[in-house]
Amino acid sequence: MYETYTTVIGTVVSEPRRRQTTTGEDVISFRVACTSRRVDKQTQEWVDGPTLYLTVSCWRRLLAGVGQAIAKGRPIIAHGQIKTNEFEAADGSRRSDLEMTAVSVGLDLSRCVVEYRGVAAHPRPVSENTRTVIEHPRREATASTHRRPAA
Repeated sequence: MYETYTTVIGTVVSEPRRRQTTTGEDVISFRVACTSRRVDKQTQEWVDGPTLYLTVSCWRRLLAGVGQAIAKGRPIIAHGQIKTNEFEAADGSRRSDLEMTAVSVGLDLSRCVVEYRGVAAHPRPVSENTRTVIEHPRREATASTHRRPAA
């Protein structure tokens, strides 16, 4: 079977939900809306195009970071394998939904500012006369969103 990977840029539209599968594995899922925007040539104003909705599922190594950084209303970029789930609705009709099994998820820094708390990329040198224990705090992110400037 061919695997289809894609990257989506959008906004989280549901509160992330952590659950456990029947095999005991944890997963965090949330819905994302991706709306394309373009400038109308006649009015020179930004207009929204169609919106794509999909469910993003995060497993294993993504759980800790996604659990702390992702929340409803936050702008994200997600990359992963995308597939269509077909199911029978409560009314008996056949429906389908897009689902991404994420490989990578992050906040969209073009639409928010993030404060990073984690391991420094380049640790500071320690003098020979001092012994220091370097502790690695858990990675945490907080975000505040801002709107794109109007064109």
